[in-house]
Amino acid sequence: MWCIADLDDEYIEKMENVLETYERPYNAQEPVVCQDEKPVTLHADVRPLSPAVPGREARRDNEYERCGTANVFCAVEPKGGRHFTSPTPDRSAFQLAVFLCGLALQYPAANTIHLVMDNLHTHHRKSLVDAFGEEMGREIWGRFTVHYTPTHGSWLNQAEIAISLFARQCLGGRRIRNLKTLRREARSWNRQMNRARKKINWTFDRRAARLKFCYKKNPFKRSKT
Repeated sequence: MWCIADLDDEYIEKMENVLETYERPYNAQEPVVCQDEKPVTLHADVRPLSPAVPGREARRDNEYERCGTANVFCAVEPKGGRHFTSPTPDRSAFQLAVFLCGLALQYPAANTIHLVMDNLHTHHRKSLVDAFGEEMGREIWGRFTVHYTPTHGSWLNQAEIAISLFARQCLGGRRIRNLKTLRREARSWNRQMNRARKKINWTFDRRAARLKFCYKKNPFKRSKT
């Protein structure tokens, strides 16, 4: 269950902008990509696992060693079924800049990449300029048309769904002890998802939002909807 913030003019304007972006038909020249990040706690087993044998399931001791934390940047192209998952030591501005640079390189022929992201303080052009310099940072950031979700509106970001899939299918209840292992497991999961072209079927549109939250057509939208 999500607690929706007060629907002021700014919230509605940003929500409708994101939903309008989702409603666009698939266009390889202007792909829609959603991005978010997830903290991951690293754990190691203290005692060896007891493998499964005929007539007995595998067993794991409940004691574990905490091995620090990591971050996972996750991006998904919902209608294209493309997933980009990158574990990093942290979610710093520099790590985000490197991730966005790699994401831009995945779409060399696109006219622009519609990027949906939340309002985290690193999610701005400055992160790329600080990492790569003014000229290159501006060029990379210019590859994106950014659509920010409203404050307290991360439920509108389809990357949340991709992160949930990653957490359940890749991480599960396993203990992963270091960043190297996490990266290996993430690459394997990512290849599997991309081979299957796992898409996200998003059905919540502007009309549904207006009915759900009982407001009229976005006053900031000039064209007909």
